[in-house]
Amino acid sequence: MRRPLFALTIAVSLSVSVPAAAQDLVYGRFRDYLEALRVQAGIPGLAAVVVGNTDIAWEQAFGRQDIEQSIATRPDTPFSLDGLTQVFSASIVLRCVEEGRLSLDVPLSQFTKNPADTATIRQVLTHTSGPPNNLTYAYRPERLDLLKGAVRACTDNSFRETVANLLEQLAMVDSVPGPDILTVVPPAEGVPTPAESSRYAQNLQRLAVTYAVDTQRRATPSPDPATTIAPANGLISSVRDTAEFYLALRNGILVRPETLALAWQPPLDANGQRLPHGLGWFVQSYNGMPVVWQFGLAENASSSLAVTIPSRGLTLILAANSDGLTRPFQLPSGDVTASPFARVFLSLFAR
Repeated sequence: MRRPLFALTIAVSLSVSVPAAAQDLVYGRFRDYLEALRVQAGIPGLAAVVVGNTDIAWEQAFGRQDIEQSIATRPDTPFSLDGLTQVFSASIVLRCVEEGRLSLDVPLSQFTKNPADTATIRQVLTHTSGPPNNLTYAYRPERLDLLKGAVRACTDNSFRETVANLLEQLAMVDSVPGPDILTVVPPAEGVPTPAESSRYAQNLQRLAVTYAVDTQRRATPSPDPATTIAPANGLISSVRDTAEFYLALRNGILVRPETLALAWQPPLDANGQRLPHGLGWFVQSYNGMPVVWQFGLAENASSSLAVTIPSRGLTLILAANSDGLTRPFQLPSGDVTASPFARVFLSLFAR
């Protein structure tokens, strides 16, 4: 991939003086490289959008969301977002902090039945532990489950209900608050209305089939391990719907700009070195520019990736129905450039 990518970079640089032509060239080449990477990774179906400050700038779908039925992937195809659910959870919690209903530094034991767990909301969202002046980083998304009690204390609703309300607020019509939503019955919380149930059922019927892909790129249907929704996984959405979330986030609808800026600042360790994860998002630098990102992974099932270049006002959102989008690249270590999908995007748009 090195030689074509170098040629692509040169072509983009030469086209800067002709904005319209450059835009067509960039997105055309970006499409071609995503397709090549998809085939190389053996991903059956991939959907992509690039979100600007005010609208979707570009969208494309590749391959099949259902190989057996030969159903093509679409930008409105629902996928399991897996760990990308974290950014929705973070936005909910940060809104509660803005409103004074929660504090980032309150121990989550206040909202759970486990007083021995002294982790704070800040530490759970940043995947850190230890005293404030000597934080250590370890990527443990399962700890976000502790946020359920805090969300209830803030909203007076269950986590599922709070997410469902957010989806309604943003008109995310392709999304589902958990794969088990149709089995929720009274007196359980978050029981959908008949209209919601009908829409959720239609979306679940369109849900991309998840696949395990072997070393010969042979895809076999496999069950999605997510069985319900939690702060770290379980949200189902299309890339087009997820774009609506990022538009609302960037335009101050979900949280104030200063809150988002705080979330996108990484904490420091005892030596003053930046740790890789902010309040819900990974944060790093590329070509001197901040890059904010998050990923999802269900092994042998699905994967997702969202990469934002704040100074460019651009976010790439990718969703796949196998794990090839993120599993091979050790993303929990905090370097999104390990992903060739992210590198292509950054090489084009962060120059």
